[in-house]
Amino acid sequence: MFPLQSIQQELRKLGNKEIAVHSQKFFKTGKGEYGEGDIFLGVRVPVLRKMAKKYRDISSRDAFHLLHSAFHEERLLSLFLLVEIFRKANEEERKRIFLTYLGSAKFINNWDLVDSSAEYIVGAYLRKIDKIPIYKLARSKSLWERRISIISTCHFIKHNEFFDTLKIAEILLQDKEDLIHKAVGWMLREVGKRSIEVEERFLNKYYKNMPRTMLRYAIEKFPEPHRKRYLKGII
Repeated sequence: MFPLQSIQQELRKLGNKEIAVHSQKFFKTGKGEYGEGDIFLGVRVPVLRKMAKKYRDISSRDAFHLLHSAFHEERLLSLFLLVEIFRKANEEERKRIFLTYLGSAKFINNWDLVDSSAEYIVGAYLRKIDKIPIYKLARSKSLWERRISIISTCHFIKHNEFFDTLKIAEILLQDKEDLIHKAVGWMLREVGKRSIEVEERFLNKYYKNMPRTMLRYAIEKFPEPHRKRYLKGII
């Protein structure tokens, strides 16, 4: 049996209807919601991570094939696998994975799928080269491509490189989607963990015009009195 068939059969055996129903509510799959139409098998994330270790020798081609699945868990598992394949790959293979990942962005269509992969593939690939792709993503009509753009900069942040995070945050400052507000605020908070001065320079310039959710996420770890001053607009 081919590895891909083994994976799909194993996932279906592990599926749980009650978990699937809960996941469909949690990931907002109803009409008009951000995950509209997505379907779940009902397999929890720790189980998927164990499977990713079990099938870590799968080819990137098979992993991308799995990414095209209608089932959310199969797409998430494919991304866990691709992150590991990318980590071990040579430069030529990394480039191919990066380009195919961007070309497959329509399948990376929920926040957990983006957050488990963008940093480790897009961010890791672009860190030492031209960052134009994430600026294009930041201006995309796709919510998920815009989320990829900001979350991918987490890789830069971990190397104390904040410029692109702040520039992408500026582009997304007036985004209409709550999931973008949360992502930008989260990345600003990550910047603050490494340089509170850099984060506060950005906040002091923009906090009065930020969506409230973005600001709350950005200042979540601030001392309470300082956090309240930002919320009251008296910095």
